[in-house]
Amino acid sequence: MDNQEHPGGARRGPRIASLTINSNDADGLAGFWSELLGLPVSAQHGGFIWLEPAGPGVPQLAFQQVDHPTEGRRRLHLDLHDDDAAALRAKAERLGAVFVEGHDIGDFHWDVMLDPEGNEFCIAQD
Repeated sequence: MDNQEHPGGARRGPRIASLTINSNDADGLAGFWSELLGLPVSAQHGGFIWLEPAGPGVPQLAFQQVDHPTEGRRRLHLDLHDDDAAALRAKAERLGAVFVEGHDIGDFHWDVMLDPEGNEFCIAQD
């Protein structure tokens, strides 16, 4: 597949449109992430729910209703950075997330969390 050029010479190619999470309770999990990120639901159709993108060109977070959850460690997770990582972690926990463990590389710290269905995500200071 050839990549095309936009006017002005910018590269045009594939883009990430959404990050999809399989879920036993797509409505509940979409509600959790909608509240945590402050992003409303933009569309819902046939077992799929999409949140509004956080900004232009930013992938949407999507949820797909499935009969069985993914087993074992997840191959995909979200890294969330915030000006107040501690407040974001507290909010996540109020909404049903669970702290797993913290990590440090030099002075960079992040917390590994599980959402209400056990999907891993990380929170770090921006």
